Amino acid sequence: QVQLVESGGGLVQPGGSLRLSCAASGYIFSINGMGWYRQAPGKQRELVAQITNRGSTNYAGSVKGRFTISRDNAKNTVFLQMNSLRPEDTAVYYCNSPVLSKRLPWGQGTQVTVSS
Repeated sequence: QVQLVESGGGLVQPGGSLRLSCAASGYIFSINGMGWYRQAPGKQRELVAQITNRGSTNYAGSVKGRFTISRDNAKNTVFLQMNSLRPEDTAVYYCNSPVLSKRLPWGQGTQVTVSS
């Protein structure tokens, strides 16, 4: 049974940093790309960062230069380092495949709140 478990969220002041983790079980992690999504209240879920199985990355314009996605295939884990956080980064963050046909059941997500 495939399961995605996100962690690492919390409350942080503007300008602060957080590192999110996503552990994938029951999934051939190493040969697939992964992405981080976020959903703010009243807004659609959006893809903010993605990484291929070979480590190539791509970012949404709103987070480029502030967020870094990485992966550890041996641990079936993908990370999102978030720096220079802004109030508009407040959302629930999820990981999943960036390819619709390979989408997995969504995990519970991890809440990130940026506020002073």
